Amino acid sequence: MTTTDLSPAQRTALAAVAARRADLSDWCATIFDHGETAWREYRSAEWYVARLRAEGFTVEEGSAGMPTAFCAEWHNGAGPVIGMYAEYDGIPGNCQAASTRREPRAGLGFQAGGHTDPHSGLGIAGLGGALAVKAAMERHGIPGGIRFTGEPAEKVRGSKPIHAAKGYYDGLAAILSFHPFYMLPMCNTVRWETHCGAAYSMVYRFICDTPEAWGHSDGAPIPQSHSAIRAPGANDALNLMFLTSKSLRDSMLPHQGGWSISEAILTAGQATADNQPAGLAEVQYMMRVPTLAMAEAVTAALDRNAEAAAAMTGCRWERHWVCKSRPGLANHAMARVVWQAMQTVGAPVWDDKAAAVAREIQANLGLTPMDDPFIPEMSRLIDPEAAEAILRHDLPPSQKNSTSDDYTDMTWHAPTARFYIARPALRAPAGYAYPAWVMNALGGIPATIDPMVQRAAEVLALSALRLLEDADAREAAWDEFNRRTGGGIGGADWIAPLCDYDPPVNFRWPEYVTTPRGRDWWIPSAMPGA
Repeated sequence: MTTTDLSPAQRTALAAVAARRADLSDWCATIFDHGETAWREYRSAEWYVARLRAEGFTVEEGSAGMPTAFCAEWHNGAGPVIGMYAEYDGIPGNCQAASTRREPRAGLGFQAGGHTDPHSGLGIAGLGGALAVKAAMERHGIPGGIRFTGEPAEKVRGSKPIHAAKGYYDGLAAILSFHPFYMLPMCNTVRWETHCGAAYSMVYRFICDTPEAWGHSDGAPIPQSHSAIRAPGANDALNLMFLTSKSLRDSMLPHQGGWSISEAILTAGQATADNQPAGLAEVQYMMRVPTLAMAEAVTAALDRNAEAAAAMTGCRWERHWVCKSRPGLANHAMARVVWQAMQTVGAPVWDDKAAAVAREIQANLGLTPMDDPFIPEMSRLIDPEAAEAILRHDLPPSQKNSTSDDYTDMTWHAPTARFYIARPALRAPAGYAYPAWVMNALGGIPATIDPMVQRAAEVLALSALRLLEDADAREAAWDEFNRRTGGGIGGADWIAPLCDYDPPVNFRWPEYVTTPRGRDWWIPSAMPGA
């Protein structure tokens, strides 16, 4: 497909994206600067809700019981509805200014949240695409609608399993999923057959609320409440859980295919240090696995470890779900629609201003600035089937899924395409590895991130309008969906939502706090090393 083959509505959409170029840049910088993390994206969600309402969408705040989620709808009469979305969570410990030097955002320390993927650009590209589709539908009288969801906590695969279970993807004609990327084979391409895998995440909570039962017969000449320190308590339980699960990790996962188990300590003892046992400790686990059966097996092993740790330390234990996410379902018909759009607009283009930013970063790191500082993959398209062949090279034939992202839960409710547009990344001299802050900074500096946002918005808009205007394309996508699921929603091979838990919003997730000292990260930035 060339630009001459575009429909009038698609040409209108491209013009609408171009007209919003400055807005998209400002909006992306705003979300980047918020730097909020999983389940605590209050300012980011509030911004999206206000913007979407100003653009004429009807918005449900706090959708599916998640305070930082939303669901926005716009309709131009009866017709097919296309699903698109924003993510806007960052990662703790990655606070970086939109700067060519390593420095945190103003008033914060390096341990605050920051955008790494960057979801700031992901979400604004989605919004830009949705607004362009709306403009084209209005001008050309195209019936149908847009459902634009706000998806918090993607880094823990949080919101989409919950939205799926609550029906927020039901009734859609198709779903479009974009993510930034920079390495082969998933750079400027569409996923073909091998989609992201399953993931479970949970918090194990250890509670020592009856320490007197541990040493009730000791004869210490001090009140029991103080001699209760003899009960090991929750910190010891957490430590045993942490080390035991690490030592058994090789027995939980296969040794091929890139699967992993990660952990994060959320709460450790509630700062108990006054001759008292720690009363509460929590550790979160995230497993990325190819099949649900493997996820269940790993969960059973972790449960056994928690039971043993609690028994040895005078505690009781609880398991609370963060996510139960299904593996992804491919749809070649959808992939072809998006690939045609990508071929029409091409890969992103970075100009001399972006190159100057890249060279300044290199100089600030003591490197010799390069004439061509960006990696070549950023400016090339790769055919989806060629990308699939590269991806499959190191995977066993029986492995159907690879890597991790919670868009997979969408794929079981409507035909879905997952595509990647290049984000900026620098060439490295031989033997050199850039520090992590460089990628984070490139994701926030307008000159380097805007080309990705612009191109992704264009691909989203062209793809959505093709699906809205072309009944044959929609039918082909649904025929394939029905075949792969063994009969569509509820079919023999369809996997129902796994979410049977409340949104896990009440844990001590890292966040920004406001005190008489002002607004800061929960680890005060004034602390040395913070």
